[in-house]
Amino acid sequence: MATIAYILLCHKDPQAIIDQARRLTAAGDCVSVHFDANGGAEAYGQIRAALDADPRVTFAARRHRCGWGEWSLVAATISAAQAALEAFPRATHFYMMSGDCIPIKSAEYAHEFLDRNDRDFIESFDFFDSDWIKTGIKEERLIYRHVLNERKHKRLFYLSIEWQRRLGLKRRLPKGLQIQIGSQWWCLRRQTLEAVMAFIAKRRDVVRFFARSWIPDETFFQTLVRHLVPGDEIESRTLTFLMFTDYGMPVTFYNDHYDLLLAQDFLFARKVSPEAQDLKARLGDLYAAKGESFAISNEGRSLYAFLAGRGRIGHRFAPRFWENEASLGRDRELLIVICKKWHVAKRLTRRIARLTDLQVVDYVFHEEGAKLPDLGGIQSSLAKRARHRRSLMRMLYEYYDTSRMVICLDPGSLDLVQDFCSDRAVTTLLEIDCDFDDAYLAGHARRTGLASDQTPPDALARLLPTIRDALQMEADRIRDAGFANYHRLRQSATTDQNARALLRFLAVPEDVAQSLAQTEKLFDD
Repeated sequence: MATIAYILLCHKDPQAIIDQARRLTAAGDCVSVHFDANGGAEAYGQIRAALDADPRVTFAARRHRCGWGEWSLVAATISAAQAALEAFPRATHFYMMSGDCIPIKSAEYAHEFLDRNDRDFIESFDFFDSDWIKTGIKEERLIYRHVLNERKHKRLFYLSIEWQRRLGLKRRLPKGLQIQIGSQWWCLRRQTLEAVMAFIAKRRDVVRFFARSWIPDETFFQTLVRHLVPGDEIESRTLTFLMFTDYGMPVTFYNDHYDLLLAQDFLFARKVSPEAQDLKARLGDLYAAKGESFAISNEGRSLYAFLAGRGRIGHRFAPRFWENEASLGRDRELLIVICKKWHVAKRLTRRIARLTDLQVVDYVFHEEGAKLPDLGGIQSSLAKRARHRRSLMRMLYEYYDTSRMVICLDPGSLDLVQDFCSDRAVTTLLEIDCDFDDAYLAGHARRTGLASDQTPPDALARLLPTIRDALQMEADRIRDAGFANYHRLRQSATTDQNARALLRFLAVPEDVAQSLAQTEKLFDD
């Protein structure tokens, strides 16, 4: 039967460390503790006072001041591992863990698992060929000497790399080693850890090399194990379940993750929130339990990736109440008349209002004085209407108690058209294609401030082709957008052709469509 010696690296919360050690030793296993020298003498004394009498607990002979990314973490691991080898001669496996790790299977299950799988569990991927490193520097971790901590001295850290690069101070890799990289949370058999310790004692050049590398806890043991142990005796994975966010930060587990954690094909998990006391208590009881069976689904990482992806678009959970309110409504239809000549569109919509039961609100997003009911202030300005356009339209549907409504939009408002067409509601478009003579274009120039009554005729004449081209471009953008349910009413078309377009747009009887197409002076200026 396997006996596990846990190599426990910790730096805070002495009572949690005491509880964790007692939980692990109660199942017949052993613990070797390294408590960070930065953690203070009082906290360390509390741990020693509580655990010194336990023969299944030992302590690293030397406490190191540990810094993230530094060799000190590897040195602390070596110290704790050496203490474990000496104190626990019957230990068959050595499991690297931190104070934030917690068992997610029973001790009985863990022992049986290791008995069935006579191999070392340590991630080890080729440092240069794999894509294990997702962000930040890569080969610079090894080929340059690192004496500064990137987190404490970021500017000097990268300045040091740049100067070494300029001066050609690139280091050679240790002879005979193929550098590997992987998670620092491993589980090694006794003979493997003993071989690693013997190698460390013999090859001090390798120790010196890694001692000046960056984040060596992800490369040192990974490289040595792959160098010393046949490949078929290594399973390149960790037995500790952990996940990272897109920002490279560990995902933290809470009380409601109990069932998810049990379903993963791992023995431990990290990182558990300090506030997750219920989770710790339940998993602590589970570790001591007998006869437990586990249904392994192992969907944790794929589930997290799915939910994180949904979260990026605001759909991680069921729609919030404000998301429901952000749509016009799946059962509603918005009919949009798009026309540059507003008076032409209004002539048509007035006839639509007379001949059908459709509610019409015209250029509500363009005319400050558009006739609107009091909707609590949301209708008070064009800026508010545009900013809260879906809410405004939804309130209008509710105010008029209708499911179909007609509005008018200027063809220059492609963004509004696109937004409404992307809604869950059915959106139907009718573009009114008008002819623009010079008199209309001149009036348009004056209305929009491009010209005035005092503008010389020759200057205005030079401006008109540009204005005509701009209006044509607006129309082309609408047509090129490829909107579904798009229809077109043309000044140059016959009455029958326009009637068919209106029939499709409004879904009204043929005689109504024909009457609308025959609207008197529809296209007149």
